[in-house]
Amino acid sequence: MRAAPLSRISRAVVTAALAVTGLVAASASATPAAATTAPLPVETHFGTGFVTGFLKPGEAPPGANDWSCRPTAAHPDPVILAHGTAENMNGNWRGAAPLLANAGYCVYAFNYGGAGVTSSMGGMAKIEDSAAVMAGFVDKVRAATGAAKVDIVGHSQGGMMARHYLDSLGGAGKVDKLVALSATNQGTTLDGLTELGRQLQILEPANKFMVGPACPACVQQEIGSDFVTALNAGGGTAPGVTYTNIGTKFDEVTTPYTNAFLPAGPHVTNITVQDQCVLDGTDHTEIAYDPIALTDVLNALDPAHPRAIPCQVVLPVTGPLL
Repeated sequence: MRAAPLSRISRAVVTAALAVTGLVAASASATPAAATTAPLPVETHFGTGFVTGFLKPGEAPPGANDWSCRPTAAHPDPVILAHGTAENMNGNWRGAAPLLANAGYCVYAFNYGGAGVTSSMGGMAKIEDSAAVMAGFVDKVRAATGAAKVDIVGHSQGGMMARHYLDSLGGAGKVDKLVALSATNQGTTLDGLTELGRQLQILEPANKFMVGPACPACVQQEIGSDFVTALNAGGGTAPGVTYTNIGTKFDEVTTPYTNAFLPAGPHVTNITVQDQCVLDGTDHTEIAYDPIALTDVLNALDPAHPRAIPCQVVLPVTGPLL
């Protein structure tokens, strides 16, 4: 029996090798990228997250601002995160941003209301000006992702400032859901401090040495301010938008804590975290990192697939005990 020519054997070996290589490549391409990508770490302690992010205000929180992200059929609306007064995007959202990214959302965050776009302390300028910044950022996200609408998650001023964008700057047609954490929706007494400040005339804008000039947004968030009154005229909601307001009984900034809520209606849901878990002692700052409140955020964004609400001991500022 004649041996096969060497060239014929070589060709057979090469053909077999290519076939195996093709099978391996096909197997690799059939594996979703998400299956080999480790989830981002989610911070649940405000004290740690805030200090880390406060020092790097120009850096987006983990999971946010991937401009190559494209929304999926499961989560067609990108999520925009709006920080609170005297905060920045990185200090406020090191819990929510990676959590949402891990859940498959395109997530975006921005700074507003500071001396500059990389100021550590934002949310200080007039709320109307900050809402205009939000308007531009929403349009930027919609253009980058091709999404018709976005969802907004706001903490403190970020939640109530978004309402001005919806009501007065054409945002209602571009936003599907607004989820607010301890928002100053009905204004705040700052636990009585603003009333004392008014009596001492240290919160008036005309007093250039005091809070008014340094933080116009602080004055605008007082109970009974012209801004709050106008914001809540006519019920304070925009047609076509779904509102979820999440508050805590231990809020020391939005006071009384029920001022985080909006009047009940078919498109308004108000949630007190302690009604779900009496062990949750989260305060105004920790609520943006609180696993219980953040589960409420996930459920508000995707009500068709509700997640079980966890119940654990959560301390003010420092977060979960375990």
